[in-house]
Amino acid sequence: MADIPTLGVEEEFLLVDPGSGAPVARNREVAEHAAQQGVDLQLELTSCQVETATDVAHTTDELRDQLLRLRRTAAGAADRAGARLLAVGLPPTLPREFPITDKPRYRDIGERFGMIAHEQGICGCHVHVAVPDRDAAVAVANRLRPWLPMLLALTANSAIYRTADTGHSSWRSVLWARWPSAGPPPHFGSAEEYDAAVKMLVQTDVIRDDGMVYWDVRPSADFPTVEVRVADVPATVAETVLFAALVRGAVMTALADEARGEPMPTPAPWALKAAYWKAARDGLDGVGVDLAGQTAVPVRTQLDRLVERVRPALEAAGDHRFVVDGLAAVAERGNGAMRQRQAWRRRHDVADVLAEAGAATLETD
Repeated sequence: MADIPTLGVEEEFLLVDPGSGAPVARNREVAEHAAQQGVDLQLELTSCQVETATDVAHTTDELRDQLLRLRRTAAGAADRAGARLLAVGLPPTLPREFPITDKPRYRDIGERFGMIAHEQGICGCHVHVAVPDRDAAVAVANRLRPWLPMLLALTANSAIYRTADTGHSSWRSVLWARWPSAGPPPHFGSAEEYDAAVKMLVQTDVIRDDGMVYWDVRPSADFPTVEVRVADVPATVAETVLFAALVRGAVMTALADEARGEPMPTPAPWALKAAYWKAARDGLDGVGVDLAGQTAVPVRTQLDRLVERVRPALEAAGDHRFVVDGLAAVAERGNGAMRQRQAWRRRHDVADVLAEAGAATLETD
């Protein structure tokens, strides 16, 4: 496994009232309880959210064990703080407000960005994969852009929001796009060009600092990795590991293509935007936009093609059978958005959605 890049995952979670399901501002209390169990939870922009981060993992089995431990510890800490931990992209219930976490940087973001920040409550999942350097990270980001919509469709987990079906599988991604540096990144020719763009965004006060570069794939500001941020937080640990394995396979394939000088796909911005919107609306069980042929293709077919495209990398990492079986399982069971809708349609009662999301958050299979 020496030549297989390591990976790590960050997951964001919502804290809700165990009875009503309304978001509750208790992230500091939850973090304090988790710290007593040896787990450091990060405080997010709004005080109804926490984030976990795995250590560096070499295999998907290692990653799964870490994610299960972190979710269980965070859920137990939430319970002791009088809250419930949910792996959902957005609150299923009608929130009264999303209070900003009382930290200087977050307060400043709240003041600068107004309702974009105060209507947050958005939970995503970020996968880091080790790369040789920042230029490699930028090159990988360029090559991953056409694959981002299908990864979004796979992980969609925010169909029910404010006690209603949004009509989208990932309403989180629609709301997230309001930030000025969110969504698919532009194509950059080098790390130098990327850094110049970020510098301009900061100097012109479009973003506060480089921590607000929210593009769906980017060179990490803190680690020697490329970071893929396109996903809703998946409903289950199994789906998060599946997503991470696919991302690592895609990164390895992009690195190999770059080393061989393979032609780089450069979808037109309007086509990529269309593919994103279609993925956000239709999700895993829908029909997506095939950017190569600019035709409509079922998302499952697109994902099967992606698996075949990155198969050598998956096999090298020992993940091919896991990914094939994982895709079949999530297609049969449904991803987060599909499970939310199934629960909602029983009685149009958000309590059913909350129960389903709560069970999925700690599901072990």
